Amino acid sequence: MTELRFSEYRPSEILRGHLKLGGADPAGRRIDVNSLYIERDGMPWIGVMGEYHYVRDRRENWARELAKMRAGGITAVSTYVFWIYHEESEGSFDFTGDRDLRKFVADAQDAGLDVIIRIGPWCHGETRNGGLPDWILKKPFKVRDNNPGYMEKAEIWYRHIYEQVNGLFYRDGGPIIGVQIENELVDNAEHLSALKRLAQSVGFDVPLWTATGWNSCYGAKMPVDEFLPVFGGYADAPWAETTEELPPSVHFTFNPTRNEAAVWVDPLHDTDSSGWRLPYERYPFATCELGPGLQPTYHRRPAVAPMDAYSMGLAKLGCGNNLMGWYMYHGGINKIGALSTLQESRATGYPNDLPILDYGFQACVSPYGEIGETYRLLNLLHLFVQDFGHILAPMEHVPAEKFAPAGDTETLRYAMRTDGSSGFIFVNHHQRHMKLRDMKNVSFRPLGLELPPIDVKGDTAFILPFGLNLGGETLEWATAQLICREKDEYYFAALPNIKPRFKFKSREILEFTGDGVETIPVGSISVTVLSMYEAKYLRRLNSGIVLGSGFDLYEFQGEQLASGEEDTEDEDLDELSLLDGSASAARLTTRPCPPPFEPRYSEELRLGGDRPVFWRRLTVTSPRGFVTVPTKFDVAQLYVNGVLTADKFSDRLPWRLPASMLYQKTCHIAYTTPTDSVYTEPKT
Repeated sequence: MTELRFSEYRPSEILRGHLKLGGADPAGRRIDVNSLYIERDGMPWIGVMGEYHYVRDRRENWARELAKMRAGGITAVSTYVFWIYHEESEGSFDFTGDRDLRKFVADAQDAGLDVIIRIGPWCHGETRNGGLPDWILKKPFKVRDNNPGYMEKAEIWYRHIYEQVNGLFYRDGGPIIGVQIENELVDNAEHLSALKRLAQSVGFDVPLWTATGWNSCYGAKMPVDEFLPVFGGYADAPWAETTEELPPSVHFTFNPTRNEAAVWVDPLHDTDSSGWRLPYERYPFATCELGPGLQPTYHRRPAVAPMDAYSMGLAKLGCGNNLMGWYMYHGGINKIGALSTLQESRATGYPNDLPILDYGFQACVSPYGEIGETYRLLNLLHLFVQDFGHILAPMEHVPAEKFAPAGDTETLRYAMRTDGSSGFIFVNHHQRHMKLRDMKNVSFRPLGLELPPIDVKGDTAFILPFGLNLGGETLEWATAQLICREKDEYYFAALPNIKPRFKFKSREILEFTGDGVETIPVGSISVTVLSMYEAKYLRRLNSGIVLGSGFDLYEFQGEQLASGEEDTEDEDLDELSLLDGSASAARLTTRPCPPPFEPRYSEELRLGGDRPVFWRRLTVTSPRGFVTVPTKFDVAQLYVNGVLTADKFSDRLPWRLPASMLYQKTCHIAYTTPTDSVYTEPKT
């Protein structure tokens, strides 16, 4: 047996009242921030943010899609407010239709979600000019700067946003709890400070003012104590210039450094050349851009597996993350502007070419509302922090006795969070594109406690509780993952290759099979263990905890619904004939055809150089469900009744479309054949 020990637990001093953050609603409920965690009504709290861009969807979809996000464990929706979408022509503002910010915020409130608006002025989000309108770039002043010309235009922009959301702030009893200023501004604290003062003068008033904190390990330069710095982490880097596989990512280790770039910086240096270092110890560890997927660029198209997202999120929790933020949680479709296409491209001075329309991001929920496996896995973490975040948030990261770096396949990756008497052990046995050695007969030793030996085998990541008070019963340890509770019933997930066993104080060891759903009473509580398959369909809805058993349940307009019942399988790409097992689901057929017209956006099809463009006619037999179009292409465009409606850079993941988009319409795809000049990965 191998004993796995931890470093010494040394509690930090918690600082309070030093940050210029916090606020109350009309009922006196408060949100405050100390140096370790966020508080709601004086209780530690871990929020779960999911990014969803209202302008990249249709307003008639917002309410339903927000309900799906809530069912997936999201507690706050974050969204960019892209300037170019609302004032493409100077002086002509548009907040109507799919640009109706106020309705989106109201829909989020109806869904029971908090809201964080990211108001720029510069946002990025893979939009044209980072979201700045073309016209402002033609002005005789520098953008993203404190000069009077730019600040005057920024004030006009902020005032128009404020007019849309006035009355919907937390102070008013509304859902808007946070505002992010700018994005990825790494070296201009003065501008961040000026923009915050400007927003406040306009009327913005929120408990949480955030700014992205990434740069080098020293952190972005920002006014100390004015913002909550938020961080990110992605499984790959589609923006990287290389078309080769990247080195193993630090995000799959229990490295508590908040900035990914720190792995390339000499760790002996505490500050940069100017003496700057972001004082991390003054802020809780918060994230806004953990990637459940990635947006392919033309030259680089990584395919993120559900386990990539889950293990990364779990590792960040183990490192002390006390605000989880997923970008993108819900995918989207770009609009085409009146003056230009609105995506990032090399033609606009950016290093990457992005699809004109597709912003699916391999997200938990597709642009068309289809739920994926990543959604189900991440919900295990979301349920956990919803019910036990008040216990976890004050607990601090304690590393393993021996740290396992990203390239190490022999050493088990583990850490714990503890308050000195109880806690959680985090284990990640997953590194993207690497096989880690199976570990047999290992026993964890947190705070002198002895857990029974287990095997850690295959592709897995999990959390084990110890020393917890569950409804008056002391759980000394468990070899199953705690998920959530409903009154006096506590739900756990059985883990692969590990027998679910529980030791409560003064009681015999309880054992479960780990199959199906099993419940055993323990004094005043009951313990329910679900197989991992069943656990992935556990949801908390307004009616309480429900189990979908193969269906993704959500609640919309007072009705409990199932999403994702339809599915199709890619059985014969040569015939391009696809059919799922349901007689009512759509069948897709495609046939070669001559070019029906000259595509308006042919420049996208020429990204790989002048190559032949092939055409196929598409038909579906029903408007029900989703269909999968062929994957053997480089760039593809879908035209519906002659209008560009969807496009995709092939990342070797299925291109899924709602059959209703194609049914009884004239549909064609134009595509180029695959090329070896771009980076792609095997289908995951």
